Amino acid sequence: MQSILHGTSTDQFDGLRSAFAANLETGEDLGGSLVINLDGENVVDLWGGYRDADRTVPWTSDTLVNVWSTTKTVTYLAALMLADQGEIDLHAPVATYWPEFSANGKADIEVRHLMAHTSGVSGWDAPFTLEDMYDWEKSTAALAAQAPWWQPGSAGGYHAQNQGHLIGEVVRRTTGLTFKQFVDEEIAGPLGADFQIGAREEDWGRISDVIPPPPLEIDPSIPADHPMIRTFTQPAADASAANTAAWRNADMGATNGHGNARSVARILSAISLGGEVDGMRLLSPDTIEQVFEVQTTGPDLVLGVPIRRGMGFALADPEAMPSLPEGRICYWGGWGGSVIIMDLDRRMTISYMMNKMGPGVVGSERSEQYLREIYRALP
Repeated sequence: MQSILHGTSTDQFDGLRSAFAANLETGEDLGGSLVINLDGENVVDLWGGYRDADRTVPWTSDTLVNVWSTTKTVTYLAALMLADQGEIDLHAPVATYWPEFSANGKADIEVRHLMAHTSGVSGWDAPFTLEDMYDWEKSTAALAAQAPWWQPGSAGGYHAQNQGHLIGEVVRRTTGLTFKQFVDEEIAGPLGADFQIGAREEDWGRISDVIPPPPLEIDPSIPADHPMIRTFTQPAADASAANTAAWRNADMGATNGHGNARSVARILSAISLGGEVDGMRLLSPDTIEQVFEVQTTGPDLVLGVPIRRGMGFALADPEAMPSLPEGRICYWGGWGGSVIIMDLDRRMTISYMMNKMGPGVVGSERSEQYLREIYRALP
């Protein structure tokens, strides 16, 4: 029988390779890719399985997929780069760069509050549709006009669908580039990373559709005006929307990045490797230190689980991510199970991107299994 797993891995990570292969064989994983970059070298670069539920179209080395909220890690990097260049101050009011945002009690919200999900603006006021989200001018104007849903800075509440619009508008006001252009011209292009916000039509032929997960289960006793309900229903989260032309054409730095494990690891290894990738410096060590400045801890108002957050990224915490050891580790993942880990102590970046979405908003049993195998293999 022909193998459905391809790529390279060192003997050290045989356990990981076997686990990935087994999940692809059983269908637990349909199609996906896994990369470990260690000290600048990809010691694991695996891909396999299928792009379709009927298991007829192979997942190839250059297959792309919508990576959901893993996109946010590239968005954080973009903001950190501008902070590093002195273009924005993470501790300055958002209104410094986007004056309209000061409306309705938001004058004191700082850029770091957008980064760390503590702004109180975790979604859009109703009525708001998926089509509205694709319209940059309409969606950002709505965010600028509305009031926060809780006291800014007082708690974290996951900005699930709108964080890319919030940070992206700061990027646009600062640079004159749309967020999509900024990622192309300042990050993915210079690094040679096969990653984009949305997807160019000429690349649609190599995109794997996502396979939606079971429906999100939300406790019916939670009141309709709770940030959790408002965030996930305005607009209603719809995984199948990622397979449409409208989604791929949109500019949404929270949700519609398209890439694979290799390209996401290439970009985010800038964090793990001290700010520099193959001689290209994106960040200074001082800016990387800001990633680890704790902005919020405790239960997230939207996700309902405890999260320790730095400047955007979640920080290693046994309660939130038990498969990660303690140390200088930052991470995030995407709806259905994609995940990107930056382990600065080991100069290691772990990336897993796939098409079959598991239950849960961040991480999955599969990603947890792969992380356990990886850390078991390390000295």
